[in-house]
Amino acid sequence: MARRAVERSTQPLGFQEKLWKAADKLRGSMDAAEYKHVVLGLIFLKYVSGTFTAKRAELERTLGDPDSPEYVTDPVFRTQLLENRDEYTAEGVFWVPPEARWEALVEQAAQEGLGRRIDLAMELVEKQNPRLRGVLPKDYATRPLDPRRLGELVNLVGSIPLAADRHGDNDVLGRVYEYFLGKFASAEGKGGGEFYTPESVVKLLVEMLEPYSGRVYDPCCGSGGMFVQATKFVEAHAGRRDDISVYGQESNPTTWKLFRMNLAIRHIDADLGARAADTFHDDLHPDLAADFVLANPPFNVSDWGGEHLRRDSRWRYGAPPVGNANFAWLQHIASKLSARGVAGVVLANGSMSSRTGGEGDIRRAMVDDDLVECMVALPTQLFFNTGIPACLWFLARDKGAHGRPARRDRRGEVLFIDARKLGRMETRVHRVLDLDDIARIADVYHAWRGEQDAGDYVDIPGFCHAAKTQEVKEHDYVLTPGRYVGAEEGEDDGEPIEDKIRRLRKELEEAFTESNRQQELIHRRLEGLSL
Repeated sequence: MARRAVERSTQPLGFQEKLWKAADKLRGSMDAAEYKHVVLGLIFLKYVSGTFTAKRAELERTLGDPDSPEYVTDPVFRTQLLENRDEYTAEGVFWVPPEARWEALVEQAAQEGLGRRIDLAMELVEKQNPRLRGVLPKDYATRPLDPRRLGELVNLVGSIPLAADRHGDNDVLGRVYEYFLGKFASAEGKGGGEFYTPESVVKLLVEMLEPYSGRVYDPCCGSGGMFVQATKFVEAHAGRRDDISVYGQESNPTTWKLFRMNLAIRHIDADLGARAADTFHDDLHPDLAADFVLANPPFNVSDWGGEHLRRDSRWRYGAPPVGNANFAWLQHIASKLSARGVAGVVLANGSMSSRTGGEGDIRRAMVDDDLVECMVALPTQLFFNTGIPACLWFLARDKGAHGRPARRDRRGEVLFIDARKLGRMETRVHRVLDLDDIARIADVYHAWRGEQDAGDYVDIPGFCHAAKTQEVKEHDYVLTPGRYVGAEEGEDDGEPIEDKIRRLRKELEEAFTESNRQQELIHRRLEGLSL
């Protein structure tokens, strides 16, 4: 069996939904796209202030304890140490000036000019912490939220128990942050998914690729959920965050700031480039050789500027169509893989079968080059921003037995998994993959790769099938799993198949006879009515 790290799921905190409903009432006429930054910015400020206050209290106890080796007798010097920036930054804690501390904002929550004070607090935090420079929202004074509601919102966010124990599980803030990202993505509908990939989909990608160590890359990273789950995976397997190096890029400046904040609250160091930039036209990591790529590119983008990149060196398998960026993303990602790198990519289902603009030829070239490792058809309604059915592409530069961490030679073979029947409806419109669903898919993948302790792989009719390249050719390089996995086996009721066929044929003939009798009866009655 696979490692099943997904079983390390956190329990509900108990207050998120109540917090969302209360915050949503305050939203008034402001749409979710704007309100998102108001709330997430305040949550971030509350967090950095809370961690600073917790560290300050810890330091004050140490300096004031006569039994402590760090005991300071001089109260003036003790106060100076308590306000010494280096005492905090050396411990990885953001330095928060007095005017920016949450207690100061709460005291002024009912006063005029609160928006300006919040903007000033954001500016001061950024100034004192270079990692946050240019990241925090600083327009609370100008946003369409009246002072009374803003004060209520400050008090509401202040009620969130985000106190961090730096020596234990301090992921409460991260979970609240992810919860709000998901709720805002749902509220924004089609406009929200560009920055947020549903957690269950990210968990599935991470659980299949298992990024224990190495370079992890996301070329369209949104709010950074792929990296958050990757670091959680490493920690769940007794590893350290610095076992992986994180590289990312995001083109939307606003989303890029969300990305920076999301990683900052997790203390995840990442090379995100100095700015937001278009991955196709301004690659900020041109020489990167990634061990793992996890990506959820925007589906079917038509205005990606492909007409300016017809001879780009990344198009090893053929120039992608100008009207659709799907195969531009796949080839960009393939170009970033190290000699034994692997990638998991979320794309629209059309990418598995489309022939428009030469996509079929590109797909054939990728299969013939033995780049495609696994295809997974996902259930519908997993994504907040689109109803388009989606799939997962898994690419591997090396499918030999020595590839990390496989133990079996899979060259000339592609695994197909049809997971469309999995998942449960969390709401009327949104589906999620449960832990058992994720484990079922990941276990099959790891067994097929021949990984240690993963068990023996077997085809399961209706769910998974390992196909040789020749079989893929016979299907004209269409990669839709349903074409390969066959029909699900029915339950054996003990009736011999010959007897079942005879019985069913007899029942069908009887049904036809009864149908004809009913039609004749109806005709006679209609004729009687016409007389």
